[in-house]
Amino acid sequence: MLGQTLGGRYRIVKQIGKGGFGVTFVAEDTQRPGNPLCVVKQFKPMVTHRNTLREAQRLFNNEAETLENLGKHDQIPRLLAHFQENEEFYLVQEYIEGHDLSQEMPPNKQFSEAFVIQLLQEILSVLVFVHQNGVIHRDIKPSNIRRRQSDGKIVLIDFGSVKQITTQVVNSQGETNFTIAIGTPGYMPSEQANSNPQFSSDVYAVGMIGIQALNGRSPVQLPKDFNTHEIVWRNQVEVSQELADILDKMVRYDFRQRYQSSESALQALTTLIPHGTTKGHNQITVIPSSSESTPTTPIQPSPPAWKLLLGTGIATVLATSMATWYMFNPSTTPAENFSFYENSSLGIKIKYPQTWEIQNINNPITGEVVAFLSPQKNSSDKLSEKLTISVEDFSGTLDEFSNSSIQDINNHMTEAKIVNKSSTTLAQKPATQLVFTGKDEGNRLKNLQVYTLKADKAYVITYTAEIDNYDDFIQTAASMIKSFEIH
Repeated sequence: MLGQTLGGRYRIVKQIGKGGFGVTFVAEDTQRPGNPLCVVKQFKPMVTHRNTLREAQRLFNNEAETLENLGKHDQIPRLLAHFQENEEFYLVQEYIEGHDLSQEMPPNKQFSEAFVIQLLQEILSVLVFVHQNGVIHRDIKPSNIRRRQSDGKIVLIDFGSVKQITTQVVNSQGETNFTIAIGTPGYMPSEQANSNPQFSSDVYAVGMIGIQALNGRSPVQLPKDFNTHEIVWRNQVEVSQELADILDKMVRYDFRQRYQSSESALQALTTLIPHGTTKGHNQITVIPSSSESTPTTPIQPSPPAWKLLLGTGIATVLATSMATWYMFNPSTTPAENFSFYENSSLGIKIKYPQTWEIQNINNPITGEVVAFLSPQKNSSDKLSEKLTISVEDFSGTLDEFSNSSIQDINNHMTEAKIVNKSSTTLAQKPATQLVFTGKDEGNRLKNLQVYTLKADKAYVITYTAEIDNYDDFIQTAASMIKSFEIH
């Protein structure tokens, strides 16, 4: 269907998903300025009997109205259109730039309690709105939760209820029957598999995501008690009694023993977080070089550094040489008044220009700690140059981290290209320096990245800029990188 136009306006660009219920595409809206991207979901009923199609049309229209209402929430995609064409049904929804949680939660990756608590809160807070509107999602899983690139918030997608249009048949008495249970094995509790979903069925799915994040295993890999049918998982991880008790209650086999609403589950989790802050949240101290304090601007968690740096312009070997020269010849850097940024809990310290804006990120998912943004040079300056610091858990070698980083860049960047890889030092430790390029939303960017390892952690500093502006602050960036300390 690539290149085909649906509904007279939605030109298919690529297919991004296919399953038993239909196919999902990214399309261009040819009737809006700039042809913005959108998501088109195609559903085809299993049976094309006239009565079946009539019932499917009714159900489809009802579900479209539901999605229209749910789309009023900032963290649920807006419904842009719905239509029927050639006995197939189509939904058109807002395209969410970002990545699925399945990418954040690869097999065998184990996360901290702080991460799990924060993630569960984020999901449940959106689910409260869904349930308050009388809707059961029915297919909550990592691949149906997106991390929005612009602000790092999660977005709940792919509601299972609309999939019923592909699974229903109508008998001779005009009664509707559904032939397939909606949901995904491992995240779908028994009552939902028996076509009797409850609000607590969604709570079960969220709880399974939390357990998966703690132990790194897919829910279908977890054993069950032969007599009680309860999930056996506590013996596989180190977890506090309080969090384990909450997760156990979220995933009870008998739905009557679970939290009966997403709101009650969310309330239970808030008791684990004193004064509304996440356990283990990094405490940040900024030490100005003068008597004046330097304001900081907290922001929502953002996507991984390489996602923010998508779309890098064509770098050159000359640029790499310049970066290295400036890093080891700080006398060539322009005169700047610097302050010190320090994160005592992570043991890091770096100089930054007083004219640059600080954005505290502290994202336990991506490892990003802080970003420094250059001042706007003029009114046409659309994208600030940025230097980002990330601290990630990593117990391998520097070469293994390099291979993993390069693989991530190649897998996720548009027109990704590793221009140069070389050895250097960071915080007086052996380090690797990369220059890599690509594109992001039409912006041609270029990145300089330096990383080193210490005590099962990776310390990553990335400078990114539009290609035409890359040299404007490369000297400043190199000076900042050279000043970086790990205690």
